[in-house]
Amino acid sequence: MVSFPENSRDIAREVTDLIIARLEAGTAPWTRSWSLTGEGGRPLRHEGTPYSGINCLWLWSIADARGYRSRYWMTARQAGELGGRVLRSAVPTMSFYAASFRKAGQPNTAGETAARFIRFLRHYIIYNADEIEGLPDYFHPRDIPPTPTLLSRRQKAIDAFFAPIPAQIRHGGDGAYFSPLRDYVQLPHPGRFCSADAYASVKAHELAHNAVIWIMPHNVGNLRILPSKPPHTSA
Repeated sequence: MVSFPENSRDIAREVTDLIIARLEAGTAPWTRSWSLTGEGGRPLRHEGTPYSGINCLWLWSIADARGYRSRYWMTARQAGELGGRVLRSAVPTMSFYAASFRKAGQPNTAGETAARFIRFLRHYIIYNADEIEGLPDYFHPRDIPPTPTLLSRRQKAIDAFFAPIPAQIRHGGDGAYFSPLRDYVQLPHPGRFCSADAYASVKAHELAHNAVIWIMPHNVGNLRILPSKPPHTSA
């Protein structure tokens, strides 16, 4: 059962803790240099309005941690109004609303009344469209084919740098990582990156992990017999 904070201090702590945890895990989803769905952008409310402020970082982090692909979020009631139904296995999360209002104060001994500004923070229980069935198709991401990546102004130097490296490079999927058990580097298709420089940067990062095989070959045997575990993933 998912528990939710009871006051604004708990809400602030929960948001901060999640973002710090994702950063410590080496994941900064708001700076990922490749597209997961081809439809990147800010998280969206059920009617298509983008979230703003801390909701963006919060929902990006939640989606990254849980593997959601849809940008849309909504309450169970909003889903029902759209003809959808929240799955029994769905995990809820929160969106936040902060504002202030002016309230007339009590008159002082001179008969003067000073207005008071009162700030408040609320949260709402929402679900990602990936965990709601029966919604119109546009709530779910389309698989957009990769587009050609523009060549870098440093392309010749980049190609010359990578050419002599005897590593196995595989393309496909949504992740970038080096698999020590199978000795290969996995990258998304080049066309999913925002630029050729971004692709080269991530490729070099993963090849640095691969380099341990060649720089410290005495570790190869140990790597081969380790039990299977999740591979390293780029930030």
